Amino acid sequence: MPLRTRVRLIALPLAFTAVLAQVTITPAQADPSRTSATRTTLPVDHPNTTTTPGEAVTVLPPPGSSSAVRTRDTPRTAGTALQGAGDVLDAQTTEVFLAPGQRLKVPAKAWRMLYRSTSATGAAVPVSGTLIVPKLPYLGKRPILGYAAGTHGLGDQCAPSAQMGRGTDLELALISLALLRGWAVAVTDYEGLGTAGDHTYMVGLSQGRAVLDSIRAAARVPGAGLSATAPTLVMGYSQGGASAAWAAQLHPSYAPELRLLGVAAGGVPADLLRVARGLDGTADFGLTAAAGIGFNAAYPELALDSYLTAEGSRLFGDVRDDCLGDITRKLANRRLADLTTADVLDLPDWRARLAENRLGGTAPRVPMFLYHANSDEIIPFAVGSGLRRQYCAGGTKVFWTPLPVGNHTFGAVQGAPLAVEWLAHRVFGLPVLSNC
Repeated sequence: MPLRTRVRLIALPLAFTAVLAQVTITPAQADPSRTSATRTTLPVDHPNTTTTPGEAVTVLPPPGSSSAVRTRDTPRTAGTALQGAGDVLDAQTTEVFLAPGQRLKVPAKAWRMLYRSTSATGAAVPVSGTLIVPKLPYLGKRPILGYAAGTHGLGDQCAPSAQMGRGTDLELALISLALLRGWAVAVTDYEGLGTAGDHTYMVGLSQGRAVLDSIRAAARVPGAGLSATAPTLVMGYSQGGASAAWAAQLHPSYAPELRLLGVAAGGVPADLLRVARGLDGTADFGLTAAAGIGFNAAYPELALDSYLTAEGSRLFGDVRDDCLGDITRKLANRRLADLTTADVLDLPDWRARLAENRLGGTAPRVPMFLYHANSDEIIPFAVGSGLRRQYCAGGTKVFWTPLPVGNHTFGAVQGAPLAVEWLAHRVFGLPVLSNC
């Protein structure tokens, strides 16, 4: 789940000051006015696509345009990658900025990319994202970090690609810690955030695949100079922490060719049902509502709309294209029981899909760095420590780090430098330590 927009990331370590002094980036600049209502289907013979006859795909619009759509292939088996997963459908150079008003451009090459991924049900879907590559040369094959962003919202204007182009994405400060190491960074927008349709928010099977495929796509972007056999890493917090953990679990079956050295995941909402129950009636209830919208997008048979009251239908419809701040504000302190005609979280179909997307059932084969704020008010500390126990029991080498901070947001601020340092140790080939 999310990084709190109410708190600016002002407590970054001194390392970030160095980034501001040294780094300047360039991903594809997004049009902030683009919404799902302004997309048009492009022909399947578009020169930037890799399709089979009769298959429609999304293509990134040209600069200044606002067109894009998503269509799906016939679903395949959900366990393994589709042929062509990670293929680049389109890539456009862009710029990214650390400050609003397109100030403090980050010195690097950047592309806004559209690539093929796999939905939770095994369908091929286009996903957008941003690739950022430092300009300075790197000795050897440049590592690729798949960065899984935290909660941004449900509307396309909230996507990391769009916000980095406007200088309003707070997580770019954290991403810059990796750029300073010389690593390339692939930032997925996730399914439905930056492409047509609702964002499949908190659906781990979709999010984990989007992260892995962003790394595959990064190595295939023309001119980026990245290798398909480069060392790879994954990092994320909150929604991104869940996505990173899912990438670790799915890696052996979905993307075994990637040289994944380690995964850092913080503030992980491993048990969505428990998190949702805990947020009911709180200031952050909007996150539960957003997850309901996300699951309904991934699994239409859940039929969320059929269980909403008139007020619930109005409120859920109102936030469907909102960013995190508005979602939180509009749904603060509401209860699911007041907006639905049944306890959807206890319905058999919903419980089955939530169980499918609960982390911990498979122990990752790669080393894991897990961290969690001691006083996390959104994702209970016990949820994070419980995932650690499950991974340790399954044989994963886990380095677990509780953080002495008072809320969810500052867990990201304090944990990111530790996570990047731990990932750097994996790149250097240092011994993997575990405190299971």
